[in-house]
Amino acid sequence: MDDNAALLRTFEALRAGVDRRLAELAPPAGSAPDRLVAAVRYALLAPGKRFRPMLALLAAAEFGAPEGAALDAACAFEMIHAASLILDDLPAMDDAGLRRGLPTIHRAFDEATAILAGVGLLNQAYAVIAADHALPGPLRADLTARAAHAVGFSGLIAGQARDLFDRDRTRDAAALDRLNHEKTGVLIIAAAQGGAAIAGAPVAAVEAVGVFARHIGLAFQIRDDLIDAQGSAEGAGKDVGKDAAMTTVVSALGLAGARQAMDGHLASAAAALGGVGAGDLLGRYVGGLFAGRKAAA
Repeated sequence: MDDNAALLRTFEALRAGVDRRLAELAPPAGSAPDRLVAAVRYALLAPGKRFRPMLALLAAAEFGAPEGAALDAACAFEMIHAASLILDDLPAMDDAGLRRGLPTIHRAFDEATAILAGVGLLNQAYAVIAADHALPGPLRADLTARAAHAVGFSGLIAGQARDLFDRDRTRDAAALDRLNHEKTGVLIIAAAQGGAAIAGAPVAAVEAVGVFARHIGLAFQIRDDLIDAQGSAEGAGKDVGKDAAMTTVVSALGLAGARQAMDGHLASAAAALGGVGAGDLLGRYVGGLFAGRKAAA
């Protein structure tokens, strides 16, 4: 019990450190038009799990990185995530009204401001990595490439396009895995592998972290589908029921089958880390998130 309490305090301290650094890295007043700065800070600093930066920080710690070495890169991955949420919620996309318990950016401000805030945050993420001179140049280039791949035509952009264009099409299990990997998993992989790379983990270990993160991403999306099917907007902190007309893992497999698939991905994730002698920090953190904890995605 004491060990669990100490670990929870460690996780909370890391997350609080991410929040503090995000506030420092966000555009300050006067750096751009006030409305744009306010929208960016509203989106970026809204309460959240900070799941992606936490994976980066814990992967770095798992393989012996000095404390704080991965913090700015971790925050860059959170900026990308926040940008993706802004763009995903737009009227032309999912037309969502609630995110992280707050009105979405285009509702709280306006659609044009939301688009500019999302694009600005994407670019700020790359700038944050480039400016982290505590990391060697080749490593910064590697992290930037990982981030760009996660956003681009094999990642978030492709996943969102596939979701929009094929929304009314029945998807089989392979198509659902591909969609969920692109929309959710690719950025999770980039964050976790980025943390391991910052620690100088061996190539085999970085690859194992990627396998772990791929399964975690798929499990995370199934969990999101379950919340959409069963949860309330108040509990989820975002709109629910929006996937009712779409093929999801829940609609394809049913509630029990979806939970079984999620558990299978979690088991595969744990096995991947065990193969390189790692997993205590990452495994226990992820286990806590999937133990019924309700938080905004």
